[in-house]
Amino acid sequence: MSRFNNLSHRQQGLLLTGGGAIIMAPDALLIKVADLPDAEILMWRGFLSALGFLLIALMRYGRGTLAAYRRCGWTGIAVALLFSLTSCGFVLGNQYTKAGNVLMILASAPLIAAVLSWIILKERLPGRTWLAISLCMVGITMIALDDVGAGSWVGNAFALMAASTLAINFTLCRMRPGVDMSPMLVFNGIIVGSVAGLFWLAGSDTTLPSVNQLSVVVLLCLIILPCGVTLLQRGPLYLPSAEVGLLLLLEVVLGTLLAWWVLKEQPAPVALLGGGLVLGTLLAKGLYERRLELRQRAALQLDSPITAGRSSAL
Repeated sequence: MSRFNNLSHRQQGLLLTGGGAIIMAPDALLIKVADLPDAEILMWRGFLSALGFLLIALMRYGRGTLAAYRRCGWTGIAVALLFSLTSCGFVLGNQYTKAGNVLMILASAPLIAAVLSWIILKERLPGRTWLAISLCMVGITMIALDDVGAGSWVGNAFALMAASTLAINFTLCRMRPGVDMSPMLVFNGIIVGSVAGLFWLAGSDTTLPSVNQLSVVVLLCLIILPCGVTLLQRGPLYLPSAEVGLLLLLEVVLGTLLAWWVLKEQPAPVALLGGGLVLGTLLAKGLYERRLELRQRAALQLDSPITAGRSSAL
């Protein structure tokens, strides 16, 4: 923890958000592997993730957990509702259309977040961020190029809902700087699980999943999802919402590569080129901004002795 605290504010944000995106990479793959009906996968995902989020909040805050929830206020309730829509959109999008379509549409989240931050928060993003967003969206489009005609408009609409609500969520978090909204994700799980549970009970098939299916669901919903999303939800405390969405594209690319590997799908050369474009853009942007940060630190260190010398002379 001491090493983490020694990092700059920006480095902490990059570590948290990038780590969350990497942890979340198997999400779409495991949804496909579980192979459960819509209502059932959403019900398990909701209730198990709520338990995971609660355990994380208790571990982090201990006796101060209730106070952490109070600090979130009405904004936290809005965040929980928005993330419920994001969860539903992502899962149902993967159920009704090919993963490539969902990932391509989800890639629009950084652009939506950038526009919202510019309009609502008056955040002026540097040109390099807009360029990186544009290049990444081109890369994701290349990944999904072969799947464009295969999806239904229903699945695409769910994916667009997920991208839009995720962008609004990150922008709302930026409106309450210094307030950790991740504890509110417990209510997101309860909302999704309860609504999906009602549909599941009203259906004709209410049998429990097999042991193998349940193992996949527990791994995804109780461990991977709470850990990854908690890190992602803390990202806007450190970084502009557009950059949080940009790092989220790591999940898109790595998740696609995992699906190709595990499901034995044969990626087209254009898809491989698109994945390389996204990863290369993120790497180049990170290295460039790290260089800028080192220059700024060096300039401040050079300026400090001069300032101190002037003070002593006075």
